[in-house]
Amino acid sequence: MTRLSVNINKIATLRNARGGNIPDLCKMATDIQRYGAQGITIHPRPDERHIKRSDVFELKPIVNTEFNIEGYPDEDFIQLVLEAKPDQVTLVPDLPTAKTSNVGWDTKTNVDFLTKTIHIFQKAGIRTSVFVSPDLELVEYAAKTKTNRIELYTEAYATEFFISPEEAVKPYILAAELAKSLGMDINAGHDLNLDNLAYLKLKIPFMAEVSIGHALISDALYYGIENTIQMYLRCLK
Repeated sequence: MTRLSVNINKIATLRNARGGNIPDLCKMATDIQRYGAQGITIHPRPDERHIKRSDVFELKPIVNTEFNIEGYPDEDFIQLVLEAKPDQVTLVPDLPTAKTSNVGWDTKTNVDFLTKTIHIFQKAGIRTSVFVSPDLELVEYAAKTKTNRIELYTEAYATEFFISPEEAVKPYILAAELAKSLGMDINAGHDLNLDNLAYLKLKIPFMAEVSIGHALISDALYYGIENTIQMYLRCLK
């Protein structure tokens, strides 16, 4: 089974636009899980433009599926994750000023840094995942860090999907198969949606998890959150 983890950053962005607590992030997280999602993902940033530090600790007892915190592992982020102790931490290389995660790790250049950081989290009992593009050498270096998982950065797949699904997915199949052979589980995320998700699942059926936020929350404006989650879950069957 491939788990659906819903990134709720956009819900926090909407709340922050007016101040106050509408929409209620914790209630939304509770409902999203009740409607069938198997995880909640957040990406707190230093400027708190969506997820606030206080949100992390308010969500912790609310998330009864899988709690995934993603971000760039500077000292503040590492301390936050160690205090919150989520089920999984996903390490992304983007700077705090980036609008969204838009590049995978150069695991070859950063192998020592990632190895040290991953050891800190694993020592605390937190599963690790490293955000990488479908480059075979970078997948090999990800394995050298001893990470539990990689998360395949799927923007290129999503962009090329409407041109040629077969060509778009090829590098991802190769990367996923290599990662699996090296003992890592595979997550995927970025620009996955109702158009391209089922095909990715068909071609990489052993994916452990997909993390989807922007598209899913946008679809919920049309279809409603409960119905939207069911639509995404059907793509993963």
